[in-house]
Amino acid sequence: MITLNKISKSFGSRVLFEDVILTFNAGNRYGLTGPNGAGKTTLLKMIMGYEEPTSGSVTMPQRVGILKQNIETYSDFNVLDVVIMGNERLWEAFKERDSLYSVEMSDDVGMRLGELEGIVAEEDGYMAETNAEMLLSGMGIKQEYFQKQMRALPTDAQFRVLLCQALFGNPQALLLDEPTNHLDLESIGWLEKFLFDYKGVLVVISHDRHFLNSVTTHIADIDYETVIIYPGNYDNMVEAKTAAKERTELETKSKEKKIAQLKEFVSRFGAGTRASQVQSRVREIKKLQPQEMKKSNIQRPYIRFPTTEKPPGKIVLKASSLYKAYGSNKVIEDFSIEIHRGDKIGLIGNNGRGKTTLLKMLAGALKPDAGTVELGHQAVLSYFPQNHREIIDKQNNMPSFEWLKALRPGVYDQDVRSVMGKMLFGGDDAFKPVATLSGGETARLILAGMMLADHNLMILDEPNNHLDLEAVSALGWALEEYPGTVIFASHDRDLLDTAATKIFAFEEDGIRKFEGNLEEYLLQKEPVA
Repeated sequence: MITLNKISKSFGSRVLFEDVILTFNAGNRYGLTGPNGAGKTTLLKMIMGYEEPTSGSVTMPQRVGILKQNIETYSDFNVLDVVIMGNERLWEAFKERDSLYSVEMSDDVGMRLGELEGIVAEEDGYMAETNAEMLLSGMGIKQEYFQKQMRALPTDAQFRVLLCQALFGNPQALLLDEPTNHLDLESIGWLEKFLFDYKGVLVVISHDRHFLNSVTTHIADIDYETVIIYPGNYDNMVEAKTAAKERTELETKSKEKKIAQLKEFVSRFGAGTRASQVQSRVREIKKLQPQEMKKSNIQRPYIRFPTTEKPPGKIVLKASSLYKAYGSNKVIEDFSIEIHRGDKIGLIGNNGRGKTTLLKMLAGALKPDAGTVELGHQAVLSYFPQNHREIIDKQNNMPSFEWLKALRPGVYDQDVRSVMGKMLFGGDDAFKPVATLSGGETARLILAGMMLADHNLMILDEPNNHLDLEAVSALGWALEEYPGTVIFASHDRDLLDTAATKIFAFEEDGIRKFEGNLEEYLLQKEPVA
């Protein structure tokens, strides 16, 4: 188990949480939730020991699996070794054993080697490589990479190796921050099954709603400057939290009504002969006064995309014989498609198979080596790139308000402020320099720009990256209700389930076009029993 004893954390006058006392029990799987900026990663870092709390202490089990982010530290190490490093006791025994075999044998060396072999046996070290290979295969790492240095792997594959490292060696606790980043749908499914069978205590941060619903038995929600444990998965937590809020609001209204009645009595009889009754009512009013409640940090953006007044023709976008290669790596070969008005197309598949390349070519942000892309009659395009820097200069100190206003000359200031308010840029936040915006704020600013623009075709590449669960849900509903045409890439199953009615699957042998939603695509892919 993991125990938090009166943990507090604040930055200056801003309090994230105060005097938190709770226990994460073995056998339970906890999703750590809260909007961006609530302190999820900060709390996880304090549990990991990477960051000090303002006050309080954390008690941890002896063996903990931690998903690390520092891939550069491991660039010169063999992939299998990096995974085995997840069991520190075993890895140190292996290193010492190998060093002793290179020195002259003596009684002391022989005795120490015997002790080390005992440690290796206790830690199941003779099966270490086999167990590491099973994890790597589950994460979609090709066998040809197992004996290579980490630097030889694509960046997303290196992060997958570090996830295998965290899972290796039967840790008593697992601490995972956004483990589904860099994973395709197949690998996410494998991870879900692994964690479902895991017997230790899991604490995980994820912005993938489907993943949290599949994996968690409890939700630890950061709100009201504390951490509240809810039984069940993420959807159960939202339901319970909403019900609790509604009860509180009803109780507050009931108290306000009662106070009004008592105050009327005091006003009528305060100067009369019923002094004792009046004083009794005054005391009751004091008891009924609502306690000052800490404000919830939950904020929900409101996303709705307008369309142009003139509808496009039946064919909104047409691509013919597209070809794109990077050196000897042929990413897109002889790809042709007609996108029809009203299509909602979700792109899925492993990283590196060309989703971003295709979207960039369709959006006109990348020129194909061969082939053509044509917009249909009266089609007006809006594009959300995976790399935000393609449209926002992070060296620019222009206020966010001015950046948005420049997108649409002649737009009224109140229209810009309205859109910014809907995307949670209230008050002075509307004038933050774009250079200082976080990843989530930058994504919301780009979406705000799309809400201001005229378009009837949207192309979005991983728009859910950096957004919190509330914002991803709002985006899904917005794409579902958008009367125009949408083409988007995502690994977020909930977003795909909500918004996509057709699937382009980037498979090993090419791009497969599927007429149906994600659930139907996955069902037909399952092997027949």
